[in-house]
Amino acid sequence: MYVADSRGGAGTEVRDASRPGPRATAVAPTVLVLGTVSLITDVSSEMVTAVLPLYLVAGLGLSPLGFGLLDGVYNGFSALVRLVGGHLADRGGGRHKAVAAVGYGLSAVCKPALLLVHSLPLIGAVLAVDRTGKGLRTAPRDALISLSSAPETRGRAFGVHRAMDTAGALLGPLVAFLILRQAAEGYDAVFTVSSCVAALGVLVLLLFVPGGRGGVPAPASADSPTSTAPAPSLRASLALLRRRDVRRLTVCATLLGLSTVSDSFVYLLLQHRLGVPDRWFALLPLGTAAAFLLLAMPLGRLADRMGRWRMFLAGHVALLAAYGLLLAHGPAYAVLLLHGAFYAATDGVLMAAASTAVPDELRGAGLALVQTGQAAARFAASLAFGAAWTAWGDRTALTTAALALTVCAVCAVYLRPAPSK
Repeated sequence: MYVADSRGGAGTEVRDASRPGPRATAVAPTVLVLGTVSLITDVSSEMVTAVLPLYLVAGLGLSPLGFGLLDGVYNGFSALVRLVGGHLADRGGGRHKAVAAVGYGLSAVCKPALLLVHSLPLIGAVLAVDRTGKGLRTAPRDALISLSSAPETRGRAFGVHRAMDTAGALLGPLVAFLILRQAAEGYDAVFTVSSCVAALGVLVLLLFVPGGRGGVPAPASADSPTSTAPAPSLRASLALLRRRDVRRLTVCATLLGLSTVSDSFVYLLLQHRLGVPDRWFALLPLGTAAAFLLLAMPLGRLADRMGRWRMFLAGHVALLAAYGLLLAHGPAYAVLLLHGAFYAATDGVLMAAASTAVPDELRGAGLALVQTGQAAARFAASLAFGAAWTAWGDRTALTTAALALTVCAVCAVYLRPAPSK
């Protein structure tokens, strides 16, 4: 566990005798249960995500700019509340499960709400609440994963969790595709089944995930090792940005997020540029999810060995290659493979890197700082890409995004947190 220096220093990692040794390969039960919750929840959310772009653009007639606004809302509200979720989870000795449950619950109640709204403002409001739930749950969930794992195996732990999460992302579009083919009112049926699956995920979380910090003891104060430390303040959470590694990780994640085209736009570009029929559109996320699922664990383990920061940058090189193939009208399967590799090399790996830079008692808030910067940048990127597509066309918009990603990646090389990351 992490023990903070009583003089205010960065602290040190002290091995708990109950934790696995350097050669252990077992993943903590908390990670597996959280992976199960994420798998179920992602089946629900990806059912909606798979059909939402086509539903809004083809069904409701939204322009790319209008969809970019909604997609920005989808990510922007998540960015606004991530820090709040992380801070609340750290208080009271660790309320990670409780805050995560509220987040999962909010997202679950939004699925049936999509059955009742059909205008841009109302759909935007429902998506905002859904992303509020995602923002609340993400940092507490990732904090539980890192706190229940040994420092040298966190890349593997996050890889296992993301693989299970992505299994749900793989099943979700497939279920949506089958429902659309069989149900007369296809979109309504998708939203109904999605809400039932989301409720199941909340139930598994409440019944099987350990309370508090997932079985990890709360940090003790310097004066009394057996007492509970004071609740972390919001000021202390924000002060984490004074730490060099936390600050640079946040800045780099934000920079690279500014040039990341959202998943929905990638699939719309594939359909637009390669002529994918509407009935097959819901299957496009399967390619990304399959690559993510296959690569998440091996790349997580490789990141533990070669350096998590190097792996994070390598993932963005894969994304740049995907943009290049889209511009060159390359094969769809190659674009989706690179898109999935990007997520496998960056999503959990970034959290594993960030978890080594923040103390246990501020783990939720520390991870949320990095996530907030990245999510806020992707909110801006979605708005900008939608506007550029509407004004100049998809090719110019994607070319601009590729150039921006190249520049941001070069900047991130110089701003890397530390040679070892």
